[in-house]
Amino acid sequence: MSNCDTSTTVLSKEELSAEATPRTRCYRSLVAYWILGLCNNYGYVVMLTAASDIIGESSEANSKSKVRENCTYMSTGAILLADILPGLIAKSLAPFIPFFVHIRVILCVILAAAGFLAVAFGGTIFISILGVVLTSFSSGLGEVTYLQYSSFYHKTVISSWSSGTGGAGVIGSLSYALLQQLGLQTTLLIMLVIPALMCISFWIILPKPSKDDIALALEIQRKVNEEELTNPKETIIRKLKLIPGLLKYMIPFGLVYLFEYFINQGTFEIIQFENFWLSTSSQYRWLQVTYQVGVFISRSSVNFWHIKQTWIMAVFQGINVIIFTTEAIYYYIPSFYIVVALVLWEGLLGGSSYVNTYYRITNEVAPENKQFSMAITGFADSAGISLAGIFAILAHNAICNIPLPGR
Repeated sequence: MSNCDTSTTVLSKEELSAEATPRTRCYRSLVAYWILGLCNNYGYVVMLTAASDIIGESSEANSKSKVRENCTYMSTGAILLADILPGLIAKSLAPFIPFFVHIRVILCVILAAAGFLAVAFGGTIFISILGVVLTSFSSGLGEVTYLQYSSFYHKTVISSWSSGTGGAGVIGSLSYALLQQLGLQTTLLIMLVIPALMCISFWIILPKPSKDDIALALEIQRKVNEEELTNPKETIIRKLKLIPGLLKYMIPFGLVYLFEYFINQGTFEIIQFENFWLSTSSQYRWLQVTYQVGVFISRSSVNFWHIKQTWIMAVFQGINVIIFTTEAIYYYIPSFYIVVALVLWEGLLGGSSYVNTYYRITNEVAPENKQFSMAITGFADSAGISLAGIFAILAHNAICNIPLPGR
């Protein structure tokens, strides 16, 4: 059976002539949410990929360890913090403000475009970092908004959204690597097509909510908005009381992202194989690409199989932390290809945690609480990533002061 099966939906002849068929509407929703996921995370990925170009050849950023000559003291965790903290703030505040979706989407588009322009024409490190911050705000607000809005559509749009965000990792990193030959400014100006594509996807491709498939959701949304506007204090208290029941989703989700971003930003730079056909810098880039491929595959998987015990992915990711950290210290893994396989596994776990967590919420949370639950759960992964950035900087610098094995 197709994921867009709508055999139970009954429409009048007038409705059928006025609008696309239910199946067409469903496919349009899936396509739109895939593009929205891609556009929302694209800038975030590009800013991380372009980090070295943004900060330039700073002597402080690139100061060498006296113990390991090929080890710099500034971890990419520092750039990660600049790219995630504003999004964390947006995710923490958005669930508690009224849900006016069109205003939010307009703001996301403006922030994303402003971020690209600020980095392209910044000229100074302050303006460039401001551009990263604006992009992060756009991504954080967009994730909360689109996940909340998904409650108006068939639950399969969650898988489509997740697949799009996974595709952003692969497409974003590869497109920047290819276009960067044109120069940073030209590359970022070309990427202004992404905010424009977000507008097209949301206001043209995505069908408007229909009474035939989401009448209940519309009624719930009207009540929620009325409550938020007329009784804001009581609404906030009610939402806060929901959080303890959501911890079963949030804690494993946050841990998975804490562990995987600690690995990516704290150990990838240090794990290097000498006398290999790839240079050490190329090894780092290919590990990042491999990770994004794993995320993309697993974020696209929930329509084929889903995992209810999401906590188990946190356990496996914790094991990966031990493996990668000890490898960064002792260099005991004999082949680069083994590391590649482990990184692919790490990405698969991260993407699976994301899509299965939100899929569980769509199936297990009461309809009137679904929007807030979607939004506040997004806070968990950003909190985990933020902590990972801090821990990665500390661990990276500590490892840089440990002599290489055999020396």
